[in-house]
Amino acid sequence: MNQTPKIALEEHFCAPGFNAYSAPYTRALPAEFVAKLDARLADFDDQRLAEMDAGNIEYVVLSQTMPGVQAEADRDTAVRRARENNEFLVERVSRHPQRFGAFAHVAMQDPSAAAKELERTVVEHGFKGAMINGHTLGRYYEGGAFDVFWERAQALGVPIYLHPNAFSQAPALLEGMPVLQGAAWGWGVETAGHALRLLFGGVFDRFPRLTLVLGHMGEALPYQRWRIDSRFAAYPSGIKLARKPSEYIGSNILITTSGVCSAPALLGAIGELGAQAVLFSVDYPYESTAEACTFIEDAPLDDKTRAQVCHGNARRLFKLGSPEDLALLQF
Repeated sequence: MNQTPKIALEEHFCAPGFNAYSAPYTRALPAEFVAKLDARLADFDDQRLAEMDAGNIEYVVLSQTMPGVQAEADRDTAVRRARENNEFLVERVSRHPQRFGAFAHVAMQDPSAAAKELERTVVEHGFKGAMINGHTLGRYYEGGAFDVFWERAQALGVPIYLHPNAFSQAPALLEGMPVLQGAAWGWGVETAGHALRLLFGGVFDRFPRLTLVLGHMGEALPYQRWRIDSRFAAYPSGIKLARKPSEYIGSNILITTSGVCSAPALLGAIGELGAQAVLFSVDYPYESTAEACTFIEDAPLDDKTRAQVCHGNARRLFKLGSPEDLALLQF
């Protein structure tokens, strides 16, 4: 049980003061539940490491919990607070550099500043890429104004993890149904739609070596590849792509298992994308580390495929090398 080494990359924390951005998402939850969640988001040394050890998770890439500065109305404040968040994370990761890596927090209100902050954190501090918590105040990122950011990510050779956010404007279909607007359904739909905006907006044609990562078993996109191709070909749209839409999903777009502990879903994703495009993750602290680790150990995979999903793909993506190399990491 839990003998396969693991690397996880949707594992959250909250920097001091950033829970104010999260308040709209937790306001309706019981105060005791929120207090326990906040305590786990603030912990870097005790329960987090104990759960990692129990599940044989060797290394995690930490990221600011949603929505962070994606919800900040003032551009200059967003840029400043993103940098503050990253400096806080530098200090925390330095305590356990062999166990923790970092995703940068970036202010997409200013794409040039976001590109510079991504480069600064990667070059100066060894960050592994960035996690963006969905749209920024209703702005999505397929337009030319954001190319400076995508160009920098491609040049640095680091992935960008696109994390869910709430709908920028909830559709009428979901009015009066808040349960459908949140994590159970709506966040995944919103994030999958955002990823498709990038795809059909030509971002991966302009930046063919760019890597985007989606959690939650790809926000259901792996299971729609055939239909997306079929309907894109059937209906004139005026959009021209270098490849079939499905060919970007599994090459430019990788997925993680975060928050979906289902063996049939895992096998379907591997069948659609190939094992090289699927990476283990937990979604700490919102999901159970123990459940996620037991799920991947019990999934009906051969040992080679299990190792590839659990840690091999992440070592390749983040250029981490062998388990022995991890022990030598300096932050």
